[in-house]
Amino acid sequence: MSRAIEAGVGALMAGQRSICDLCDDYPDEVRIAAPLLRSYGARQAFGGRAATVQCHEDNALLASVLDEPGSGRVLVVDGGGSLQRALVGGKLGAKAAANGWEGIIVQGAIRDVEELDQIGVGVVALGISPRRPQKLGTGARDVIAHVAGIVIAPGDWVWVDRNGLIATARELR
Repeated sequence: MSRAIEAGVGALMAGQRSICDLCDDYPDEVRIAAPLLRSYGARQAFGGRAATVQCHEDNALLASVLDEPGSGRVLVVDGGGSLQRALVGGKLGAKAAANGWEGIIVQGAIRDVEELDQIGVGVVALGISPRRPQKLGTGARDVIAHVAGIVIAPGDWVWVDRNGLIATARELR
């Protein structure tokens, strides 16, 4: 069995339902992202309550958020869609996994894809860039994030699997 299938099966066995099933059962509650994001992390399926960061080509703020206990949350990063500088790489992926984050959703670029493939955290992004981010500390946290055509507010619930990304205002089971 491929690693991607094992990761997806593992998430389903751990209780995460397919986002297709959630869309079928709650059609009026789900916001469905455009199919723009690609999976780069070792975990192909993940979900949880959203924490949000807005930053453009600068990851100092999002790095500080990942220093906090994730407690099963998902960090949603609105990078404005820039593919010029990566916002997440192997070091931040490892930090997220070590601090209990379920995953990271990036409306922008990531890097160190070989490292992220080995880290037990989900990572989806628009694309990759080998260029490192700036470290200026600009941006804002706990704000509305725009990702793949949908709005995600702090505290919303997000789910990702090989079928895409959905968001809702409440936890769905």
